[in-house]
Amino acid sequence: MMKYRSDIDGLRALAVLSVLIFHLNSNWLPGGFIGVDVFFVISGFLISQIIKNEVMAGRFFFSDFYKRRIRRILPPLYIVLFFSLLAGFVILIPEDFERLFSSVLYSSSFLANRFFSKDGGYFDISSDEKPLLHIWSLSIEEQFYFIWPLVFIL
Repeated sequence: MMKYRSDIDGLRALAVLSVLIFHLNSNWLPGGFIGVDVFFVISGFLISQIIKNEVMAGRFFFSDFYKRRIRRILPPLYIVLFFSLLAGFVILIPEDFERLFSSVLYSSSFLANRFFSKDGGYFDISSDEKPLLHIWSLSIEEQFYFIWPLVFIL
């Protein structure tokens, strides 16, 4: 078990603030999106530490690792997807709802980055019309979790 690291929480706070400020007004902090990269680095570091410690102690099991990821990630993801669909059903026209539904399917299988990359960039004007666009980063992180333990062990 890793001990609590307040310095990492401080980095998380800075990353969150930079992304929030960027989304409020990109002119206030033009590079604020870098907070997402900081989160990727923090996540990779923490996951690597957990795997390393468990491997060295002879306690690493893929099934346990993935069960922990599932318990941590899937409940909040499915809540967001459910309420997004519910709101979309009420407020969107059928064509837009169909697109939202497709993005939910891709998001639920951690392929949102693939789905959204097909029709433009994250900073395109049309990005305002993609309510689940932010899930691209979660998809990349989960794809990393599928691959990294295998690479790490090898």
